[in-house]
Amino acid sequence: MSTHPLHPVGLHQQPVAFRVPPPLVLYIHIPWCVRKCPYCDFNSHEARGTLPEREYIDALARDLELSLPQIWGRKIHSVFFGGGTPSLLSGDGITEVLRQVRMLLPLEHNAEITLEANPGTVEADKFAAFRDAGVNRLSLGIQSFNDAHLRALGRIHTADEARRAIDIAQRHFDNVNLDLMYALPQQTLEQAVRDVQSALQFKPQHLSCYHLTLEPNTLFARQPPQVPDDDASFEMQQYIEEMLAAHGYEHYETSAFAQPQKRSRHNLNYWQFGDYLGIGAGAHSKLSFHNRVIRQARYKQPQAYMEHAGKGASVQSEQQLGKDDLAFEFMMNALRLNGGFDEALFQERTSLPLLLIRRELEEAERKGLLSRGSGHIAPTEMGRRFLNDLLQIFLAPED
Repeated sequence: MSTHPLHPVGLHQQPVAFRVPPPLVLYIHIPWCVRKCPYCDFNSHEARGTLPEREYIDALARDLELSLPQIWGRKIHSVFFGGGTPSLLSGDGITEVLRQVRMLLPLEHNAEITLEANPGTVEADKFAAFRDAGVNRLSLGIQSFNDAHLRALGRIHTADEARRAIDIAQRHFDNVNLDLMYALPQQTLEQAVRDVQSALQFKPQHLSCYHLTLEPNTLFARQPPQVPDDDASFEMQQYIEEMLAAHGYEHYETSAFAQPQKRSRHNLNYWQFGDYLGIGAGAHSKLSFHNRVIRQARYKQPQAYMEHAGKGASVQSEQQLGKDDLAFEFMMNALRLNGGFDEALFQERTSLPLLLIRRELEEAERKGLLSRGSGHIAPTEMGRRFLNDLLQIFLAPED
């Protein structure tokens, strides 16, 4: 992730010195999917033929083993299998990965262990095996309950398959997230609302409602579909937020809604600028040491990743974050939280005094995008709507 420097007085003279490292979580990337969706900019690769499951799991184990010196003695608070489509792996495969994790790392008792799954019939039939493997939270990529919109998104499941998958998931898991998207090609307000109403019939513990964005380097970026304009999209967003609030869901992050006590612990760690170790093809890490913070990226192509992991060199790139990057990246994450953050958290997670971004905070407050009081900072309603404008304040102009 590229960032731009902040320039408050004295920033570059401030030493980085962590007394206590942030909480640490583990991310495991499974890079294959049945078909690449036209909106997807994640590191995913269409599976052709039989997956090299055994070889890939061996590479994950080797990658994790090689990472141990950098996280020695630190407890893992949550695990997240992302992709791609992690549910393409077998139940035995997920069992083996988690066995390696428990063997090599101190995993917190009752740690949240999430696996992303597609609602296709083949994946749904594995849900019981995933639960037996130790997964305790399932995240289903529903996106829509409208078959025409699913086809427009390039999804390979139907609305009926989505409903069946949710039924199966809820038989085996008491913590289920449903991913939905809105502002889809040719979507009306009524259709967006109907999707959320369909999801609410299942009373999921967590809902992620994302605005469709046309990301660079995707098919949709090259061949843009006709999508609702900004005003129509905002109206959808408002209706969705009001509907979910009326059903008791807490809107705690830009796109995340949870029943009481069911926030995503893993994702909260990102938004509160915690540490994460990422293993697997293309996975990223952010790790804090007593005097520095580093970012790492693994090799993106699955075959290259497996080959390099076998040679003991799965990390393709590593960089140390400057103090300017730390300040901006903290704000970029923490300002996604609707409830904001305590001022003390900034210094705890960056080792920098909040005074260094005083002018930026004052400007954001003056523009009505930020509120401050009693040692707490939070985006206002206008700041949440215009989050990019709020974050822009914490960026220095490019040279």
